[in-house]
Amino acid sequence: MTPLSIPSFSYQMKVKVLSRNPDDYVRETKLDIQRVPRNYDPTLHPFELSREYTRALNATKLERVFAKPFLASLDGHRDGVNCMAKHTKSLSTFLSGSCDGEVAIMWNLTKHECVRTLQAHEGFVRGMVVRYCGTSFFTVGDDKTIKQWKMEAPGYGEEEEPLNTILGKTVFTGLDHHWQEGVFATCGQQVDIWDEQRSSPIRSFTWGVESFSSIRFNPVETEILASCASDRSIVLYDMRESAPLKKVIMTMRSNTLCWNPMEAYYFTCSNEDYNLYTYDMRYLDQPVTVHMDHVSAVLDVDYSPTGREFVSASFDKTIRIFPKDVGHSREVYHTKRMQHVICVKWSSDNKYVLSGSDEMNIRLWKAYAAEKLGVLAPRERQAINYNQKLKEKFQHHPQIRRISHHRHLPKSIYHQTKELRIMKEARRRKERNVRKHSRPGTVPVVSEKEKHVVTVVK
Repeated sequence: MTPLSIPSFSYQMKVKVLSRNPDDYVRETKLDIQRVPRNYDPTLHPFELSREYTRALNATKLERVFAKPFLASLDGHRDGVNCMAKHTKSLSTFLSGSCDGEVAIMWNLTKHECVRTLQAHEGFVRGMVVRYCGTSFFTVGDDKTIKQWKMEAPGYGEEEEPLNTILGKTVFTGLDHHWQEGVFATCGQQVDIWDEQRSSPIRSFTWGVESFSSIRFNPVETEILASCASDRSIVLYDMRESAPLKKVIMTMRSNTLCWNPMEAYYFTCSNEDYNLYTYDMRYLDQPVTVHMDHVSAVLDVDYSPTGREFVSASFDKTIRIFPKDVGHSREVYHTKRMQHVICVKWSSDNKYVLSGSDEMNIRLWKAYAAEKLGVLAPRERQAINYNQKLKEKFQHHPQIRRISHHRHLPKSIYHQTKELRIMKEARRRKERNVRKHSRPGTVPVVSEKEKHVVTVVK
């Protein structure tokens, strides 16, 4: 019997294995946690939303824990700080003028010290501005003079003398320099445009106004100016025209204004009625936004270099930071010793805010209260960005909204805010009752934006 022949078969079997580059999983230091691969399939993570909400809540709480905005106090003035100016080329250099005529220039913000002081005027220093090239600066005061000073300190043995002095006929109350040319503007009893090479104004504007308190050049459309007048009006000018363009008259007087550095048409003015108003210069019939939160007159305003936010200084001893298109502030800064805040500036690197008050101090604040200053590690920056996105995602949830919006206020401001809220509600209730008991159509509904504008004159 022949043996049974068994056919031979060859089997090929595929085996799937995980293949990863071990270099991607090496820890940077031995203290780092081990990297674990993660599958992002949403079916495998049914509780992802609840976990993210918890992380967002913790991030919001930690943000309030680490919110310590006050950085330093620059004391060197012997009277209240009346005006300030930013250097156009140097981030660490800052100028300030006080009510006794002293200009303390070249504050070194990194070292928190005053490098150089000079006696500029007799009486108040009403305004100061740095030339667009940063080589010199201008000051005006109660002694009816405009002075141009060298930015560099005088050499050994040299006397501190102004480069140029112009004697005016009236007191100057405001000053600003053109962003690209050797031209500057002053305001007082009238608005004057000056050439640096001449001792008399090349153009003057009047429009039946007793006096002007502030004037600003537009940083985008550099030929446009705006000023605040004592007859409760805001006047717009074009340097190329012989007469003012138009003006809007409000119910109460505006103190200062500031142009948005990124959007040419928009400017924000600080008003005596505790509010700030953002206008579009093309449509002055009503403001774009009414910013309410202060409980006393707003004295100064300055935009951030990004144009997304601005900071305001008030007589109620606080400064507030507002988003440009939101009606209420996102931040309020105050200290026990800070008195009426007269002037405020936002630094050119978008990180700091400086405020000058009438108890002779200049204070340096963080623009974002909980921001960590200094160098961030890549993982640290990634964690901050992740937490920020989580806070934005859950910002309207009641618990997170309550924690992120809560601010501790001084007792006086807290009670004044409460009182103002009651008064506004009483006025609204009265208007509703009058409208309810009047013939339909005789008492129109007036929006908050329209209430504060009297008329527009062209």
